[in-house]
Amino acid sequence: MTTAAPATRFDGAFAARASRAVPAVIPYFTAGYPRRDVTSALLLAAQSAGCVAVEVGIPFSDPLADGPTVQQTGWTALQQGMTLPLALEQVRDARAAGLRIPVAVMTYFNPVLSLGVEEFAHRAAGHGVDGVIVPDLPADEAGELRTALHRAGLALIPLVAPTTPPERIARIVDTASGFIYCVGVTGVTGVRETIADEALELLDTVGGLTPIPRALGFGISKRAHLLQLQGHAEAAAIGSALLQAIGRASEHDPADVAAAFLRSVSEGPAPEPV
Repeated sequence: MTTAAPATRFDGAFAARASRAVPAVIPYFTAGYPRRDVTSALLLAAQSAGCVAVEVGIPFSDPLADGPTVQQTGWTALQQGMTLPLALEQVRDARAAGLRIPVAVMTYFNPVLSLGVEEFAHRAAGHGVDGVIVPDLPADEAGELRTALHRAGLALIPLVAPTTPPERIARIVDTASGFIYCVGVTGVTGVRETIADEALELLDTVGGLTPIPRALGFGISKRAHLLQLQGHAEAAAIGSALLQAIGRASEHDPADVAAAFLRSVSEGPAPEPV
């Protein structure tokens, strides 16, 4: 028996935004980077910068979907002792300090299996997580995790790519909750100069199948990308460019650097909604 998708903070966060507005930002932080103790402060910085939600990436030793920047930050975090349970505790600490925006944990499936699917769902919910993204778990094989997450009140956020066949996209979005993570390129994460036409076509295909918000990720790095996405997506996920900015400014407070970067992408003159 399939457990119905629950209502989460994602629903309220996206509902509060104007229809066809410039997409909101969902920043990606590698848990434990640049220091093991800074994750909670980074999440609060994202909230102060006006982000609609935030992703917490769990470092993993074999990150197949991650480009060089995320791989490097993950390796640094692992060397400093970051683990899935510790990352969840840091989300809990951020909630205790006033974090209100939705949190999605992006993790590979092995750490979830190691902790136990039911235990992971229970602990994530209890620590203030709202949704989970698992890039190496195909939607057709995600039934057990989806059921456990839904019972715990969490969304399982799927990924779709330009290479995903239309009939498969339809099946994936039918079981989705939180938002649909649309992969902007064929390949791994990383900064890119432009948004490909195939990414816009993917977003429009998804938008024709479901009212669930769409977020484009992989390659988003600047405000011009958000303006290009207006009318095609409700959010944009930014990871590599943000992590690079934090890494370059190692002499400064990471939370201050993150907030300044995110404001530079989120704010500024924008065209009227179309």
